[in-house]
Amino acid sequence: MKVLVTGANGYIGRHVVAALLDKGCDVVACDIVLEDMDKRATGRIINIFEKPADDLFVTLGSPDACVHLAWRNGFQHFADTQIGDLSSHYAFLTALISQGLGQLAVMSTMHEVGYWEGKISEDTPCNPMSYYGIAKYSLRQALTVFCARNNCILQWLRGYYILGDDTRNHSIFAKIVEAEKAGKSTFPFTSGKTKYDFIDIDELASQIAAVILQKTVAGVIDCCSGEPVSLGEKVEAFIRDNGFSIRLDYGAFPDRPYDSPVVYGDNAKIKQILGK
Repeated sequence: MKVLVTGANGYIGRHVVAALLDKGCDVVACDIVLEDMDKRATGRIINIFEKPADDLFVTLGSPDACVHLAWRNGFQHFADTQIGDLSSHYAFLTALISQGLGQLAVMSTMHEVGYWEGKISEDTPCNPMSYYGIAKYSLRQALTVFCARNNCILQWLRGYYILGDDTRNHSIFAKIVEAEKAGKSTFPFTSGKTKYDFIDIDELASQIAAVILQKTVAGVIDCCSGEPVSLGEKVEAFIRDNGFSIRLDYGAFPDRPYDSPVVYGDNAKIKQILGK
């Protein structure tokens, strides 16, 4: 199976490329820059923000499926580019579909839902509260209609709290690594009571690869653990597992009023795909 991966040089992309290659896929790795890309993949430098060429699908190897991970300023949820880039994502993906793509998986986020307490499922109503969430949800709505009209399978991959490969992300775990390296003894923290659905980057990549290698389960698919864990508990384990000496200064920052006290995904679909 030939799979196109956009954003292949990104935080998630590198891991997804490796996971697909390990499963025997022919991978076309697409990004604006391809640094230290897995040599088993075929690299293609493409700027998705430019007008799609009429032969885009063929240029990218006429793939059987595409995993769309490309997204600019993914950690800056109120960047103007979130809305400004939306039409470019739509134009790029619909060009691929119009030219022959039959299966598309797009990486999204729990932020498309907005404020929610408890389990998030594919039927949970969405009311995004950031430009990032608005853009992702708007793309989902547009692609749902377009794919249905053009006989393309759409798999909407919703991510939660991703950790691992922590020098390449912008999470609290990356900041703790930086503080430890700087020799700081304490790290200013919230109450740590907020509960999230945590997933390691390699497990996420494995789930994404499993999704694209089948066509039976489609629509919104929560890529997650399905278990809420407190931020304090997870960070303490991270510090302990890495042998760090830094300690959390609980209560240095207040909990953000717009954060849900507990939010996690419904992993029923991903368990079905994984055969669990």
